[in-house]
Amino acid sequence: MNTGPSRAPLPRGGFPAVTGDGTEIAPGVWLASAVRAELGEPAVLAADLADARTRPRWRRAEFLAGRHLLRRLLRRVRPELAALPIRTDPAGKPRLAGPPDLPGITVSHDGDRIAAAVCAHGDVGVDVQLPPAQLADSTVRRCLGRHAPVLAALPRAWRAREFAWVWTVQEACVKADGTGLAGRPWAIDVPPGAVSGRWGGFTWLSLRARSPVPLSCAFHAP
Repeated sequence: MNTGPSRAPLPRGGFPAVTGDGTEIAPGVWLASAVRAELGEPAVLAADLADARTRPRWRRAEFLAGRHLLRRLLRRVRPELAALPIRTDPAGKPRLAGPPDLPGITVSHDGDRIAAAVCAHGDVGVDVQLPPAQLADSTVRRCLGRHAPVLAALPRAWRAREFAWVWTVQEACVKADGTGLAGRPWAIDVPPGAVSGRWGGFTWLSLRARSPVPLSCAFHAP
């Protein structure tokens, strides 16, 4: 259940933009986001290259770019962990190989956009989403529920962008929870325009004043 969402815009002063270098968006939670071309050629670890080869060919480049951004962020915030192997748990969630108290990690891609996050004290989920070119009314009703009429009243481009912001929250929450689509992200109540809230045991933030594209992160509060 989502409780206590805040609709007030995040202050623009004092809150740095989320970039490829990474930003601490909450105590112990770091988030990086970039266009793939901004990252340059990744210095690929053999283990990441082996993982990439298990993916379809058309997904390998984005997968390696995501790993590159994640390891770059780790080098900044936890350099001693940056070269650790990354395993996928039975639910498909990426984890650093080692003791269970290692930081949580997450990666997201959409088009040329990539995002990665690290949480020092538990599970974390991130989602980046470009506004869809086509957006069916049925999709809006399914994901927005009682808030669907608010989006229906918006101009088409604004409607698509607001839908993407809501979807990034929903996706980030189920990625943090490790349930993915089985967690029914469309059922998570996210009011249009909301910048923060809670779902289950997670806090979520929409980086509306800090990202040029829809980008949200969910994490365990310390």
